Parts: sequence; structure tokens; C-alpha cells
Amino acid sequence: MTPAARLRGLKPDWFTDPKVWRTEVLAGLVVALALIPEAISFSIIAGVDPAIGLFASFTMAVTMSVVGGRRAMISAATGAVALVIAPLNREHGLGHLVAAVILAGVIQVALGALGVAKLMRFVPRSVMVGFVNALAVLIFMAQVPEMHDVPWAVYPLIIGGLALMIFFPKVTKVVPAPLVSIVVLTVITLAAGIAVPTVGDKGELPSSLPVPGLPDVPFTMDTLTTIAPYALAMALVGLMESLMTAKLVDDITDTHSSKTRESVGQGIANIVTGFFGGMGGCAMIGQTMINVKVSGARTRLSTFLAGSFLMVLCIVFGPVVSDIPMAALVAVMVMVSFATFDWHSITPKTLKRMPAGEIAVMAITVVVVVATGNLAIGVVVGSVTAMVVFAKRVARLAGVTAVTGPDGTTIVYTVTGELFFASSNDLVGRFNYNDDPDRIVIDLSAAHIWDASSVAALDAVETKYGQRGKTVEIIGLNDPSADLHGKLTGELTSH
Repeated sequence: MTPAARLRGLKPDWFTDPKVWRTEVLAGLVVALALIPEAISFSIIAGVDPAIGLFASFTMAVTMSVVGGRRAMISAATGAVALVIAPLNREHGLGHLVAAVILAGVIQVALGALGVAKLMRFVPRSVMVGFVNALAVLIFMAQVPEMHDVPWAVYPLIIGGLALMIFFPKVTKVVPAPLVSIVVLTVITLAAGIAVPTVGDKGELPSSLPVPGLPDVPFTMDTLTTIAPYALAMALVGLMESLMTAKLVDDITDTHSSKTRESVGQGIANIVTGFFGGMGGCAMIGQTMINVKVSGARTRLSTFLAGSFLMVLCIVFGPVVSDIPMAALVAVMVMVSFATFDWHSITPKTLKRMPAGEIAVMAITVVVVVATGNLAIGVVVGSVTAMVVFAKRVARLAGVTAVTGPDGTTIVYTVTGELFFASSNDLVGRFNYNDDPDRIVIDLSAAHIWDASSVAALDAVETKYGQRGKTVEIIGLNDPSADLHGKLTGELTSH
């Protein structure tokens, strides 16, 4: 291969393919437009000036386009982070909030380096489906306030925006339908002089770029102890949402991403955001769906441009952006919520085939997320529920059968299945201690010992037989089981 050919191979797709370039640029523009009211709303939740949320969205998106592990994913100021740090800002002020953002970034870098992303393998599919469906519900619910107590003209505008996004792709997909919807509805409201809520009603847009600096707090141990709990909570919530979103994008695009790099990248982005005075953030699921699923973006260019366009729109085109009707953006997000929901998961055909336990896990995940408004809490509760369901299911697979020898002096108990705390609890009651002959053989060739509870149960069986003057022989242990049993037998009980 020639040096020129190798150089072409190192160039990203958007650099050489005009079609990809156009898709990424337009996707970034649509996401930037959708980010503005969201960032302002989250700023209000956190109790800070709208510029703080917009600066955070800018720095998070641009930084993650370089250091993130999942291409085309959008990170910005989010509601989950705003809810976590709002009490800190309310009680101690913006300086402490910014310091907490920086510390949260440091924690995320440390957790990423320690391999926290590997925990994602323990999130089962039923929880993932529940997470996606709950996300769709939350996106829709977030639009409801924008449709309540508003001028009647808002409703036909929303319907018109939805119609454009449904039918315009049948004409052409060169320009993203959400962008067309936003432009058309803005032109209609301005030309007809229709008075409806606009982006400008959400708050004043910044007129200059953020300036880096240190947080205005005393650098003391007292400050550290004040911000540490909030920083830890923000770090965990941010990582949970980001890793779940990365996994979702992996599935949608049928590509792999580096979850470790994503974890470290989130930390770096929050550190950068903190030094620029932003409120911090994480992966933004709704905007990511606009970028990946609706607009078809696949590269880091769209992520970079989403943040860059955001600042350009605010600083250069602030007056124009302020006139965009909220109805246009509500229509976009409603479309995103319907596209995000896994409708196949709730069809009667699917529900009939799914195990009841997995349906329950999915439903619990959705209910908890919607009730708390926190995706991280829902994922944790759903995962714990799934583990309990799995443990009960596996516990029932452990079985005990007994065969008495021809001479009547020996009985062989064959134990099958996985022996752990859930299944071993019933093991002791599966033996006939009073009526069995003097010699008992417990065959574990078809079983596996996983924990101390199982060893303790076997010790209890031997003890009960021993109290009746009978001998027990355990045979058939595989190597890991024999090793664990040899280490722990006789050491777990005092009787």
C-alpha cells in the first residue's frame, strides 16, 4: 500500500464522503437546536443561570467528540445531574457546584480506570428493554408541560410538525425531517404573527464563549467533605446513564464501543466543563436518539458539531433561535419518544412467549424509572430484581434422588444442579436421617458447589447423620468444588 493510500485509510468517512459529511453536519445542527431548550430547562432545575447549562452542553459535547468511547453519542447537561447537584447549589452556591463537577469528573476517571464499565455485563436484557421503554416515557412526559395551559395554536403546530417528520422522509432523506419541521414551523409562526411560547421564553441565551477558571471556593478539607457526597452521586448517575446509552447505541448501530474509554472520557469532559464554569453532565439519551436514530449520524463529527453549533446559534444567531416555537421542538421530542419505545416488547405475541419473571423485571424497571425520574435508580432496582428472579429459577433446578443399594446397607443420594445460597437452603431437608441405612453416599458428579452456604449445608447433613451413628461419604466433586469444600468444611459451624 502506498503512503497516499495509507493516509486515505486514516481519514474518517466524513472527510472523503460528501454524503456522510452532509448527514453529520445536518444531524449536528438538529441536535444543537434541540439542546438549547433542554439545557435551559435543566439549568432552571439546578437553580443556575441558563448560560451555565448551555456552557456545559457545549464543553461536554465538544470534549466527548474527542475523548469519548462511543461515536455519535451526545453528552451534555442533563436532568439527572441537575437533580443531584441542585441541593448543593441551593445551600452552598455556584462555586461549590462547579467544584463538585470537577471532583465528579476525577471520580469518573478513577472508576473508569478501575474497570467499572465491566459491570455492564451484569445488566440483563429485560432491564435494558425496561430502561429503553422508561426513557421513551420520560421523554414524552417531559413534553407534557409544554402542551399544558398554552395557546390553542400550539396543538396544530405540534400535529403539523409530527406530520412533516412522518411524511417528509418519503419525499427525500437528504435533509433531516426534524430540521425541516423546525424551519417550517418557525417560518409559519413568524410570517403569520402567531403568538406561541418560544425558545427565548425559556431564558436568555449567552452572548460570549465561556472563560476557563478555578471554582470560587476555599480549598479546604471542609469544602471537600461538603462536595464529596454530591460529586460521588453525580459520578455514579452520570456513568450509569452514559454506559446504558452507549450500549443502546451499540445495538442500534450494530457496532462496538469502548465502555472503559467512555467512562474515562465522561470524567475528562466533566473536569473540562467544571473549569469552564459549567454544571456538568453525561450522555443525553433523547438528543442521542435524534442524532443516531432519527438523523442517521454515525461519527464523532456530529457530536463535535452539535456542541459547536450550539454556541454559534446562541452567540451569532441568538435572536433567530429565540423565535423558534417550542411546539417545533416538542414535536421532535415526541417523535423521538415514539421511535425510542420498543413496541415489540409489549405485543401480546411477545408477552406470551416471555418468562413471567422477565416481564416483571421489565415492568419494575419502567415503573421505578418513571416514579423516580432517575434512570440509574431504575436500572439498579431492575438488575437486583433480575438477580433475585434468576436465583430462584436456578435454585429450583437443584435436585436430589435416592437409590438404596442391593444389600440394603448403603443408600446413594445423587445431587444435581447448582448449589449456592438459594438452592442449598433446602438441601438439608432432602435427606431421610432416621430411616436411612448406616452408610450414606452423596454423589455430586452432576452438581457444582459455588459458595460457603453450600459447604455449610453439606456439613449440616453430615452432622445430622453423625448424631445418629451413621457415616457419610461425599464423592464426585469436580476440582473447583473439591477445592472450596476442602478449604471450608468443618470451619463454618460450631456444632
